[in-house]
Amino acid sequence: MRRLYQLFLTLLTLFLTTAIISVITITSIYFYLEPTLPDIEVLKDVKLQVPLRVYSADKKLIAEFGEMKREPVEYQDIPKQLVQAVIAAEDENFFKHPGVDYKGILRALVHLIKTGQKGQGGSTITMQVARNFFLSRDKTYIRKLNEIFLSLKIEKLLSKEDIMALYMNKIYLGHRSYGVAAAAKTYYGKPLQELSLEQFAMIAGLPKAPSRFNPVTNPERATIRRNYVLDRMRQLNFITEDQYQTAVNTKDIAEIHKANIEVEAPYIAEMVRLHMVKLYGDEAYTTGYNVFTTISSSMQTAASAALRSALMSYEHRHGYKGVEEHIDLPPENIPILETVKFLDRFRPVGHLHPALVMAINTVEVPAEKTKNKKTTKHATEEQATVLLKDGSTVSLRWKHIKWARKYIKDNHIGPRLKKISDVINPGDIIYIEQLPNREFALAQKPEVAGAMVSLNPQNGAINALVGGFDYYDSKFNRVIQAKRQPGSNFKPFIYSAALNKGYTAATLINDAPVVFRDSYLEGFWRPDNYSGKFFGPTRLRQGLIKSRNLVSIRILRDIGINYAINYVKRFGFTEDELPKNLSLALGSATLTPMQIARGYAILANGGYNISPWFIERIEDPLQNVLFQQQPLTVCSPDYPQQNCPEEESLHAPRVVDEANDFILTTIMRDVIRFGTGRKALKLGRKDLAGKTGTTNDQLDAWFSGFNRQVMATAWVGFDQPRSLGRREFGGTAALPMWMKFMRVALEDMPEQPLRVPENVVTVKIDAETGLLASPSSKKTLFEYFVEGTEPTRSAGSVSGGGYSSSSEATNEELF
Repeated sequence: MRRLYQLFLTLLTLFLTTAIISVITITSIYFYLEPTLPDIEVLKDVKLQVPLRVYSADKKLIAEFGEMKREPVEYQDIPKQLVQAVIAAEDENFFKHPGVDYKGILRALVHLIKTGQKGQGGSTITMQVARNFFLSRDKTYIRKLNEIFLSLKIEKLLSKEDIMALYMNKIYLGHRSYGVAAAAKTYYGKPLQELSLEQFAMIAGLPKAPSRFNPVTNPERATIRRNYVLDRMRQLNFITEDQYQTAVNTKDIAEIHKANIEVEAPYIAEMVRLHMVKLYGDEAYTTGYNVFTTISSSMQTAASAALRSALMSYEHRHGYKGVEEHIDLPPENIPILETVKFLDRFRPVGHLHPALVMAINTVEVPAEKTKNKKTTKHATEEQATVLLKDGSTVSLRWKHIKWARKYIKDNHIGPRLKKISDVINPGDIIYIEQLPNREFALAQKPEVAGAMVSLNPQNGAINALVGGFDYYDSKFNRVIQAKRQPGSNFKPFIYSAALNKGYTAATLINDAPVVFRDSYLEGFWRPDNYSGKFFGPTRLRQGLIKSRNLVSIRILRDIGINYAINYVKRFGFTEDELPKNLSLALGSATLTPMQIARGYAILANGGYNISPWFIERIEDPLQNVLFQQQPLTVCSPDYPQQNCPEEESLHAPRVVDEANDFILTTIMRDVIRFGTGRKALKLGRKDLAGKTGTTNDQLDAWFSGFNRQVMATAWVGFDQPRSLGRREFGGTAALPMWMKFMRVALEDMPEQPLRVPENVVTVKIDAETGLLASPSSKKTLFEYFVEGTEPTRSAGSVSGGGYSSSSEATNEELF
């Protein structure tokens, strides 16, 4: 008995000595390491890396920039079942231990003694937070001790809920997803709150090895891991047996979901990205800024559709350039997924999809009514069956293929097609587009380019911006980067200068051949009208309605080039952009669609100076407003007064006389009623004004138009300038784009009558002379004049000659 007592004392002494030495050792290590430990106070105000997000004015996501996908969530917003799943998978005693699981550490120590190898175990959620925020993932004893000490400090500083939230937001879960909210969007395309029990378990199983247990790249192994987590949840009584059985028997549906882009506006997104990087540097990608643009989601969608429709119509008019490639089709018994691989090298372009022609068949279809033929119950036609990248097949009807006559050159296409095999055959890789009626049509990637931009005339906010057919095919933003000649689209600015100089809408200008000697043009210049015809004395209103070149040139020569340049600078143009010769009258300056749009917006708002802008506000992750745009805004009876800023410094200044703008707008309304923009009458509105533009050799086609609420500019041309073709004008190539957009943009906007300025009078004039109408006048009309500039003589008192200006000029020579 005495010997046992002695043994007990010896063991007790050894134990106490070991314990004291251990405490002293650990304390010494702590005091040694403590000065090197990071300051955990930063966890109180931790800044997680969150991507830059760009939104439309109506808060729809346009783009997301940043390497890390992350959506921080508060603890109270994390579903309870997800918390339980994480606890079951990672740390069942999380809410009980002080930050360190001593039993787990002991198990790891025993494993080390038995095997001589470091193993898993003993790492709590708190310790993972310490490692993820402050330490490396190297498996060293020093790092483990640092983890332990940091975890104890973290537990003293933060609540368990705060620690769990940090863990849930920081942890890497594969495919660039950091945090559980981002993982929910990445794998299931849904907000965290909408996931099911088995999906919570899948996400909870990822932290251990995001690549090995990934539900997309390793679905079988991921499912085993998910079921293990579900089993642990059952053992811990977090779920019932029935819940467990239902969950483990549910097939996982994870797949990669890109950011839920709600509005296709990549060109404006890139403009925002560049602006943010300029402001904040690389922090723009990680700080979690939210940028709200001026873009209207409905107008942006309409602009994209309008541009693509216009360019596809151009392609149809000029013929088919051929299939992308031809392959030998594999045997029919080859799995469809093997066949789809032939399309891997071809990506979608805009709304066009690559497809492989599998077969051409004659099928029975319902007969369609025609004007001249009786209908029968059924008819037969050829159809092509094509395979898409997702493995599905669709049919192309003959009526959606027969447009594809062979392209020969811009002004010449081949004969009409008689059958589908005249253009495509099995084994051909082609592009197709889905039509509004859900049918599919043969298409081709357009070589021709286009741009569209719409502004709010009251303050310059960009409603919509499309810089090309497909941003990912060409990042060149033609709205702000393509400097092209506007042609006749520039003429309204010259006409406004003429009205300011003393011309009236009734002033006669001679539309006749002329030869100019111009030192800037290095010799003699013989301009003419596009038609080659000349129409003699022409009222200024008619000159713009019919876009008569010689009328514009004579006006410019008379008012003076320097005067014109100084005047049109009011519309935002700079002097160095404007040629100092008579070609200015024909739009020979090189300008971007955005510059033209700004000028037209000033015409649209009644003559007030505004500038285009696209960022409404910038917020930080906590929704604090860091920047709020305060644009110059038009304050006039034409606009709701509640939109007018109280600060007078933010009131847009007038740069064009009210009467000048009014008269010019009525002329541009007549461009649509009687002139080169007549197609726009199909919109069924009386409040639209605009102007076409076509340059020499049809290198560029334009249409710019507006009412008081919306203005838009459309451009079509080749990036490397060449002729669009003989019959391609502003009214042919660009106006349909503008119309398709405006049909949507103005859908819910009532017409707004044009307000007549107080100093504008209406006078009945003789259509031939521009003088007061007389009983002998063959044709008369009412014309607007600034009070005091209306004619005082009647047409019957003048024989021959004409009226050259708004005043009683003694010189009646026609310019």
